[in-house]
Amino acid sequence: MSSQPTGAGHTPPPLPPAPGPWPRPPKSPGLAALLSMLFPGVGQVYNGQQSKAVVFFFVFVSAIYATVTVDPMPFAFLIPFTWLFNLVDAYRSADAINLRHAGGEPVKDDDGVESPVWGGALVVAGLLLLLNNLGWLPVDALRRLWPLALIAVGGVLLWGSFRRRDVPAEATTTEASTDAAGSGEASES
Repeated sequence: MSSQPTGAGHTPPPLPPAPGPWPRPPKSPGLAALLSMLFPGVGQVYNGQQSKAVVFFFVFVSAIYATVTVDPMPFAFLIPFTWLFNLVDAYRSADAINLRHAGGEPVKDDDGVESPVWGGALVVAGLLLLLNNLGWLPVDALRRLWPLALIAVGGVLLWGSFRRRDVPAEATTTEASTDAAGSGEASES
């Protein structure tokens, strides 16, 4: 005997709906990294981050130029650093775009206004090259001062790190005082 009832009035339950097609992510991190491997900045263009692409391109080309014309010592290290950082940035940016898309937030193409740092880097590099070409500031004379750039970048990174570490503590204090005020109002009514 079978444990299932047999009868004219019994119908099996409906099947669940068929899954829809798997949503395709808007950007491929592998393709972004591959494009950046070909030439720095191309993966960022693929991700819609044109200002980053311009900065990576000019830093890479400037490092090659400075290695040949100024001094190979510090600038030769900047070439592989820029190339590798460019690869990692392209991959991580494409991954972040996909995560934002998967969370239901619309993926906005970058309008070129990402961070003032990218524009500032272009302005500083352009000014240095212009002053060098005009003969007012020979870049060759700055050869001995390149460690100052490392000190400045390290200081900015440390300052940003300390600043980020302090922000959550203030936000937690503000949230706690808001919750306390909200619970006091709730108990009065």
